[in-house]
Amino acid sequence: MRTVLLKVMLLRLDGPVNEPITNCTDVCHTTRRRLLAAVVVFNFRSLILNTVSSPPLPLSPSLSMDSYAPLLEKTRVPQPSLQKFAVISIFSKLRSAPKYLDSESEPGREAISQCLHSTSTAVVDQSVRELCRLVTDSQMDIPRGLLELQSALEGSDPKYIDLFVKGLGFLVRFGFEKNNGSWRFSSTETHPFVKVLSCRPEVQSELVQQVLLFMAQNKRLGMVEVCEFLRPFLNYSILRIPFSDSSSSLFARHLVSSMASLSCSFPLEAMPILKLLMKCTKYLPRKNSEGCTNYTYFVECMVDTYTVVLRNLAGRGLLITEAQLCGVEMLEIVLSLCTCHHGFSGVNEPIVELGKRILFVQRDHGLQYVPELSSSVLSLFVILIQSELEHEQLSILKIFHFLLKWKCENGYDIGRTVSVLSEELLFVFPVISLMSSPSKCVKGAATELLVTLEKLLVKTLVATKNELAMERRFPSVSTPGFIVFRLLQHLWFQDQYSSSSFFFLNFSSSCKADGKEMLNLPRSWASLLRQYSLWIVDRRKSSPHLYMPQELFLNEMPLLLSAVAGVLVIHQSLGSAALDSLASIGVMDAKLGVPLLLAILFYNDIFTRNDILNQNMLLKSLGMLPSLGSHSVMIPLIVQTIMPMLHKDAKPTLYATATRLLCQTWETNDRTFGSLQGALLPKRFNEFVSQRNICISIAASIRDVCRKNPDRGVDLILSVSACIENRDPVVQALGFQSLAHLCEADVIDFYTAWDVIAKHLLDYSTDPALAHSICLLLRWGAMDAEAYPEASKNVLHILWGIGTSAHPGHDLKWAKARTSAFVALIQYEVSHADKSIPEFKNRSLELLFSETNSNVLRAMEEFHVKIITYEHVTRRRLIKEKRVAGSKIEKLLDVFPQVILSSEERSNAKKLPGAALLSLSFTPKDVSNQGPSRGLRDPHAGYENAMVEIAASLQLSRNIFFALLSLQSWDPFVRRWMRADILYFDAKSPPTVLDKSSKAANDILKSMIRIAEEAIPRSSENVALAIGALCSVLPPSAHTVKSTASEFLFNWLFQHEHEHRQWSAAISLGLISSCLHVTDHEQKFQIITGLVEVLGSSKSILVKGACGVGLGFSCQDLLTRVEATDNSNLDKDTRKMQEEDLVRKIVKVLSLMICKLTQSSSDIVESLSAYIMPDASDLDAVKTADLLCENCDDLEEDIWGVGGLVLGLASSVGAIYRAGAHDAVLKIKDLIISWIPHVNSLVQNFDSCSEDSEIVLSVGSCLALPIVVTFCQRVELMNDSELDHLVNGYRELISDLVSVKASSISRQCLLMASCIGAGGLLACILNEGVHPIEVECVKGLLELFRECYSNPSPPLIQVGGVFGVVNAMGAGAGILVHVHPLTSSMQTGFERKESRYLRGPLLSSPVCEPNLTSLMQEIFLVAQNSDGHQLQQYAAWAVSFLRHHLWYKEPLNIDSGIKTSEAGSKSVSQFFSEDSVVMRLCLWLMHLDVSETGPIAHVGTVATVFRCLSRAPRLPVLDWGAIIRRCMRYEAKVAELLPPDSSLEEGILRKQCLQFSLAHANQFDPLATFLDEMSDLSRFKTLELNLQSCLLIHLADLIKVFSGSRIEKLFNDLTYYLPSVTSMLRSSCWKGLYQCLDEASLDSVDYISHIERCMEVLFAQLPVLGAAAIIEVDQLSSVEEWSEAIRCLGKARRVWLLTFLQVAEEDPVRRDGQLTQSVELIKKMQAKAKLVRMGSLPLTELGRLKAYILNSESHGIWDVLIEVVAALQRAEESVKRQWVADAVEVSCISSYPSTALQFLGLLCGSCCKYMPLLIVDQHAVLSDLPVTLTSLMSDSSWDVVAESVVSNLWASTERIYKWATQKVCSDDTANTQPIDESESYMAVFLLRVMHRTCGYLKDHLPLDKQLKLANMVILENVGF
Repeated sequence: MRTVLLKVMLLRLDGPVNEPITNCTDVCHTTRRRLLAAVVVFNFRSLILNTVSSPPLPLSPSLSMDSYAPLLEKTRVPQPSLQKFAVISIFSKLRSAPKYLDSESEPGREAISQCLHSTSTAVVDQSVRELCRLVTDSQMDIPRGLLELQSALEGSDPKYIDLFVKGLGFLVRFGFEKNNGSWRFSSTETHPFVKVLSCRPEVQSELVQQVLLFMAQNKRLGMVEVCEFLRPFLNYSILRIPFSDSSSSLFARHLVSSMASLSCSFPLEAMPILKLLMKCTKYLPRKNSEGCTNYTYFVECMVDTYTVVLRNLAGRGLLITEAQLCGVEMLEIVLSLCTCHHGFSGVNEPIVELGKRILFVQRDHGLQYVPELSSSVLSLFVILIQSELEHEQLSILKIFHFLLKWKCENGYDIGRTVSVLSEELLFVFPVISLMSSPSKCVKGAATELLVTLEKLLVKTLVATKNELAMERRFPSVSTPGFIVFRLLQHLWFQDQYSSSSFFFLNFSSSCKADGKEMLNLPRSWASLLRQYSLWIVDRRKSSPHLYMPQELFLNEMPLLLSAVAGVLVIHQSLGSAALDSLASIGVMDAKLGVPLLLAILFYNDIFTRNDILNQNMLLKSLGMLPSLGSHSVMIPLIVQTIMPMLHKDAKPTLYATATRLLCQTWETNDRTFGSLQGALLPKRFNEFVSQRNICISIAASIRDVCRKNPDRGVDLILSVSACIENRDPVVQALGFQSLAHLCEADVIDFYTAWDVIAKHLLDYSTDPALAHSICLLLRWGAMDAEAYPEASKNVLHILWGIGTSAHPGHDLKWAKARTSAFVALIQYEVSHADKSIPEFKNRSLELLFSETNSNVLRAMEEFHVKIITYEHVTRRRLIKEKRVAGSKIEKLLDVFPQVILSSEERSNAKKLPGAALLSLSFTPKDVSNQGPSRGLRDPHAGYENAMVEIAASLQLSRNIFFALLSLQSWDPFVRRWMRADILYFDAKSPPTVLDKSSKAANDILKSMIRIAEEAIPRSSENVALAIGALCSVLPPSAHTVKSTASEFLFNWLFQHEHEHRQWSAAISLGLISSCLHVTDHEQKFQIITGLVEVLGSSKSILVKGACGVGLGFSCQDLLTRVEATDNSNLDKDTRKMQEEDLVRKIVKVLSLMICKLTQSSSDIVESLSAYIMPDASDLDAVKTADLLCENCDDLEEDIWGVGGLVLGLASSVGAIYRAGAHDAVLKIKDLIISWIPHVNSLVQNFDSCSEDSEIVLSVGSCLALPIVVTFCQRVELMNDSELDHLVNGYRELISDLVSVKASSISRQCLLMASCIGAGGLLACILNEGVHPIEVECVKGLLELFRECYSNPSPPLIQVGGVFGVVNAMGAGAGILVHVHPLTSSMQTGFERKESRYLRGPLLSSPVCEPNLTSLMQEIFLVAQNSDGHQLQQYAAWAVSFLRHHLWYKEPLNIDSGIKTSEAGSKSVSQFFSEDSVVMRLCLWLMHLDVSETGPIAHVGTVATVFRCLSRAPRLPVLDWGAIIRRCMRYEAKVAELLPPDSSLEEGILRKQCLQFSLAHANQFDPLATFLDEMSDLSRFKTLELNLQSCLLIHLADLIKVFSGSRIEKLFNDLTYYLPSVTSMLRSSCWKGLYQCLDEASLDSVDYISHIERCMEVLFAQLPVLGAAAIIEVDQLSSVEEWSEAIRCLGKARRVWLLTFLQVAEEDPVRRDGQLTQSVELIKKMQAKAKLVRMGSLPLTELGRLKAYILNSESHGIWDVLIEVVAALQRAEESVKRQWVADAVEVSCISSYPSTALQFLGLLCGSCCKYMPLLIVDQHAVLSDLPVTLTSLMSDSSWDVVAESVVSNLWASTERIYKWATQKVCSDDTANTQPIDESESYMAVFLLRVMHRTCGYLKDHLPLDKQLKLANMVILENVGF
């Protein structure tokens, strides 16, 4: 028992900390002393126990406070032994005392406190020991024990400090062991060692010992856990240095060195200690020299330790790999810290030397090179770039060379299938730059290193693309070195990188903020860098001070950028651009002049190697030399480099190259002119007469001098003369160019010089280059041409000779010379050229018409435009135009009313009712004269009586054709009636009648209804048609009258018992439905539905046919109208769908009825159904068609009923086309053609039916075919061969019918219809003016018409003959479609007299004039006096139709959509002489034909003529509509006849036709009509894309031509069509809208709302184009579209624009995955940012979106962030600072912190000095944040926000850390939004970036936050 007690005492007396034992003797002495002390203590303890061993009396509670008093009193006795035993007794009592007296009670606490605070050393010593025993025996908690000792330490005497520290150290060790190594504290401040250290400075020495003892005794629990426990303490020891006295620095050094030394004692556990020291060293303050010294000391300690440990481990062969990687990590950390903090010189060298020791020790022990060293290589690269001290540079070169050799020695690349782009290549340019160092050591090291790098460079250069691969080893957090190497890899392997990134240089402040440059179009990094560098140069020239970021860039970045560009020089495709970049950097930074010169020599050496030889790059690199001359100090070096190459014995190629280099150097700096002038002496041409290359080089240099500086050129005038005198044509050509530059600058008189040199002129007729140079010179003779008439005449002859020269087989070579000749001729006055050149205008036009080269044509265009302008200015004014004499036909028509209807008008009206309707006026003379007499006769009664008589006399004979004639004839009658009534109202009571036209129409309608109700059937039929004619002439706004008329006729339509009422009402109702107001939808639908119903239910075939005609009329208005502006888009779409359904229903009903009536197969219906896509309801709509009458066998009596159905089907083609069913139009065309005998051979016969049915179908088809052909011609659905076949088919059909006497009514009707149809077909083809018809064919048809009416024949045949003649002349009788009136002057006087073909109206043809005159004379005589009354009536009616059509000028009341003058026509008569250029060009176009024999004009020539005429101020009056339509088809006709020309854009001629029409549409109605047709949506959609684009671009020009309602329809069509078009067309529309806004006053234009609506539709179709996209080829159109959109929106009204682009702040960018809304919002924000960038909106508008943008999900908002940053580039620095501060602040509370941080990365990247090196990528901007933000905060101008930015950044980091580690408490999120789960995928990455950034910026944080930062545990799998 005694032995055990002795052991315990020995252990207890050992104390908290053992002194180190050095040898065995010390051990013996120590043991002896301890035994003796134990015996003494034991004896004294027994004595004291015996003294107080009597059992104590129980104490009352009142005495508890005094229970420890006796023992405490014993501690004050003077005997140390008794004091100690008293203390032992006190603690023994605390162990066994009841609860109210134990250690936790107040008496117990007081007793312990008194013991620890005693003044006696023995008491304090024993108290500490007893307290420790109390804790180890679990009688007291460890925290309580630590608290007691800490409290005693703070107030103790200094001599007891070590004792208390030992006690604390013991408890810490015990606590760590008790918790098995997992003991941690909530904060750094609660760490016991930290509390000890912060207590008082005297503790430091003992504390270090306790830390070492802690490490030594607890290593068995794991050194990783030990280090993790000590990390907060070590961080605190380091971080507190700046915040305390100098002793803190010494303590930290002592602590680190002791820990490092201790780790050497157990090398197997040393790695965690070294890693701990490395991590803590990162936070060592380095703001001053002391901090840098400490840093160096710490690194030295770590390196020494690492060296010892590695040697130990290598000797044992253990943990070698881990040890090497630890060393690599140590090297990377210390070097990377040097790259970020280089404010103190001389710091880098010792660090680099220490790093070298790490590498040396690794290689000395046989370790291999590892790829992880690449990061250290990059850090060395950055340090070398930053270093300016020779000894540092030498040290870096040595360590890098060592690394490079180590890598090569170990065969690092051996065994790899591909080579990897080495980061070592970045050293090439920096090492080259050190070659200029005056230090022999540095130069020697650089030379030795450059040899190795050259081998590596050559190896990379010769490697093929497949052999070289990209190795991505970028860290999650960037460093400057990695940023540079990442850029290099990105550029080298562009095709392997994602296309989602581009460069910050794209939106740098050097870019213009217009619509083109602001859209980040694809450009190479090298070109962007070159632009930015030169912009910096320009800024420095204009302003002595640059902004701080630009100043930093200029001072620190050029060498980095040169290093990247220096590697790219050897890239296969980027080499040339890289050299340009190097040159621009050299211009920007004078310090790089010598390095660049050395680099040029270095690369020249590489490019001349036998295994590489690259002449292009060799010359390109030499071409860099002149750019170095921008700095004067470099001139001597450059000249010294070039002059040896100008030695007389040098190689010719080298000499020529040197001459050009010297000249280019002079262009950069004039200081070299002396050397250059010596190289360009005239004698050089004699010296090198046999060396042509040298002579050409000298001549070219002389030319460049004259161009660059004419004054210097004058100094070389003798050399210029020598060039011109040289017999080499190339040298002479360069001499002429030199002289041209001198003449241009007016330093040499042209004619004086020409007089001297003209004799030396070589033969230029065989040398196009010489001819071109002569033209360049001769153009300057224009200035003094009048002063030197003879000389200038010779000059003009030379130019004209070159311009007109022909060189078959060599046209392309001479094109440039000929072009320059015409360009020179343009400089001369037209009058002078006209005098000097015979037949000047004729010959110039002949040249133009025969030219095919596009470049020459462009020059000739300008040449002829100048002539046109000259003719316009010098034209003779007030000259009457020569009037073309009227033809005999005109004269006959003029006297027709006087001859035929002069006497007894009323009786003649009854006798010739049709002619009377068209030609007679029943207005009383007093009314027509508008006299003021009170006795005016009311004209109403006269017209009413005339109607009664004419209606009774005009027999329709159940013939639908006659009904159509009657309908057309009533039109002028009711017009005259309306005019007469209105004149009467004006003359009689003007004040009382407000709407006279409505009253007149209402009165007339009442009379008509009354007459119709009372009249006999024959009369009522005509009156019903007259009602339709009345409604057609009324304006659309006459709702009441049209409604009343339609109700009346609708009632008649359903009177099945009165056939005469039904069929006439059906026709008129169809006509009325086509002219209703746009708002009368219901009435229109009611009429059409009624017609369809009657068509199916009526038993009369005539009624069915009339319904078909009515439905044909109705179709003409469907899908054509402009919707009312107050209707919603939904209503418009619904109405359009309803009308489309009506069209389908009409076609279905008509086709089905034709099949049933003719007993044809249902193939027609099925084939049409396949094209027009009807739904099932269509069949239900016509189910009543099955209830047809059974008497359908005898169709001969009602042949016109079926004809009406066919006419209706033909009239529907326009509506079908507008509905988009173009194939259905072709199908109907083929159907109608197939029903006509002799014509149907052109198409497939669709069905088979009886002979009678064929005739019945043929009658209607003959009349209907001109309708279809007219339409198909206009929309280009007919080809020439079809038209020829149709005309010939009609001729054969009529010929057969005439030769066989037609006995049956059906054949008579067929002959009649074929004659009328043939005449209509001729007119529609010839009036179109596009397709030529043979004269003989036309004459043959006219002769057949003559036979029909001249021979004794039935009346129907005679009708066909006379109406065939007048229809061929353009009368349009019985035609359902509108026919444009011909001009009254039927001949223009410019038609060709002799031609085999006719093209143009028949009446304007001089070839057919005799035949037509003869025919009209015969018909006139028949109308005047005929044996047959019917023939006389029809002849008079036919002549009246022709007369009315030619001379009736009143326009239709429907809105044509064209702005017309009051006179009705805009075609203004202009006088032109026949030999004027304009007239000749116009006539050439007019007679342009492919069918005629002779040469075929080139398409480019025709286009050029149109361009010339488009710029003409006026044009003659011609049939421009026909000319344009003909030329629109010319290109397709000649495509196979002419060889292909790649220089011409496909469709160029059609485009020029449109542009010509736009230029002159305000002068000529046919051109305006043509544009109206082309702009109609149904036609517009079928045009080629380039034509659609052209029209859209010229919207502003169309608006000038169109009327208000047509403009409204135009924009409505666009809003309907634009969503379905391509990006190119949308871009064109944006351009057109921009032009509209640019030319309009936004507050006064009526159609501005339509433009804005159109912009809204276009904006909705904008593609989602990422602002960061590297634009591929197929994306360029989208970029163009965005560009034009922003440009256009910038012109819009500010109020509308802000409203349209408004983004509701409460709407999230992404909600429940609905991306549609998100896309629209993103586009609006992008647009607003672009507009701000462009200056169209203030920056405050962008600020309104700040919170919204930064608090959105990054996935959808990334492109917006880029646009915002781009917009902020031109903002003031204060604005940028505020955005940075706000972004960091938002990241502290946002649910999407990554968005705000990405924006922060973007903005910091764009503002910091590293901007040119950065890549815009969602990952990269975050990864670069530690570099970019640190760089920005280091700028003194950012000090005002630095503290707040870093503080908020830390708050955001802490928030993300808690969220990522799932330590978020409810209190932490009280004032912030929770972080969204979508951010979790990048939580680790964000945390790592934020932690590194805060680490770099820790100096802006207080100590407590720095401690928290340093103690954060950032693991790879945080939160996952």
